[in-house]
Amino acid sequence: MDKVFIEALEVDTVIGIHDWERHIRQTLSFDIELGFDNRVPAASDQVADTLDYDAISRRITAFVQQSQFGLVETLAERCAALVLAEFNVRWLRLKLSKPGAVRNARAVGVIIERTQESAG
Repeated sequence: MDKVFIEALEVDTVIGIHDWERHIRQTLSFDIELGFDNRVPAASDQVADTLDYDAISRRITAFVQQSQFGLVETLAERCAALVLAEFNVRWLRLKLSKPGAVRNARAVGVIIERTQESAG
């Protein structure tokens, strides 16, 4: 399967379980791989046949900015479900990073893989 990717999509949101985290916005970073058959757009050379990664980026950004989850695990699951439900994607791999959450680590987070079958 071909993959379309969105790398280092940064979004500010309220996230975390500590009281102090509920009063600030933190920047999260998303790396997303999307399973999509690129043969049709490659043959047609028409943007209408492609996977609109700009629309996906805007949708995730809007969703995350409005969210206030405690756990990155919950946010990752909801973002994956949203993309699978709203876009023509059969499979995705989503890496959600929370920079600065642990001392001496660049980031912590989760990596999940989901398919259309597992979203239903």
